[in-house]
Amino acid sequence: MKEKKLTIGGQAVIEGVMMRGPELVATAVRTPGGTIELEVKPVNSISDRFPVFKKPMLRGCVSLLESLVMGIRSLGYSAQMAGEEDEQLSDRELAGTIVFAFALAAVLFIAIPTGAARLFHFITEEPIFLNLMEGVLRLVIFMAYIFAISRMKDIQRVFQYHGAEHQTIACFEAGEPLTVENAARHTRLHKRCGTSFLLIVMLVSIFVFAFLGWPSLAERIVSRIVLLPVVAGLSYEIIRLSANSDNCVLGWAVKPGLWLQKLTTRRPEPAMLEVAIESAKAVLPKDKIPDGSGSYL
Repeated sequence: MKEKKLTIGGQAVIEGVMMRGPELVATAVRTPGGTIELEVKPVNSISDRFPVFKKPMLRGCVSLLESLVMGIRSLGYSAQMAGEEDEQLSDRELAGTIVFAFALAAVLFIAIPTGAARLFHFITEEPIFLNLMEGVLRLVIFMAYIFAISRMKDIQRVFQYHGAEHQTIACFEAGEPLTVENAARHTRLHKRCGTSFLLIVMLVSIFVFAFLGWPSLAERIVSRIVLLPVVAGLSYEIIRLSANSDNCVLGWAVKPGLWLQKLTTRRPEPAMLEVAIESAKAVLPKDKIPDGSGSYL
């Protein structure tokens, strides 16, 4: 039986990088004193306890929710280690942050676009057209949001760590020793990036929502929220297939996400790559860290 390919993923945080492996999640942060602090925890995925959540469509929703929870926890830890917060988030604060994030996303990417789409009634009352215009507005808002935050100095530094995360993962996937010099040679664009996933979500939602008719504003908002797991599931499967396939159609499907990563990643400093490498090594099994000879340490 062919051995399953080991993959890792991650996220940039404040002055650091969070990496997730098969069993561990690690957050490495550069402290104000210049040292690297590392927090390592077990993944504890709900999919391990309930294998049904590993099925297609369901696994995308689980991955999205777990990534959000892990990401917020890692952001809290990184803020503390970087000297921006006195203590980490409590479970209640974490839950409140997640609820607020979903509420803000619902207003920004669901309520506003579907409400504003009525402005196109002067062209036609055709529901499919209006739903398509809603999708276009949602995409425009998303792109404007990404562009706006990419101009912020503090966010640009986070985007450098985002680039460090991608280059480190690419270095590992190439089977090269995890060194700053090796990682720096690799691309900072990656097919499995969360940025690509979010853009695919925006594009898939245009087609999924196009045929829902044009009921009241409240019904439209509710229908979008109810179908969000379907959209997330489809988007996850597209990303997953494209990462493991040379199919040209799938390749073109993820191209816009790769282009968008030119905004959400920046060329990292060597010290940032050091942080990302420490995080990656912490989640990799010791026998899976490449030594450059085709074998492993």
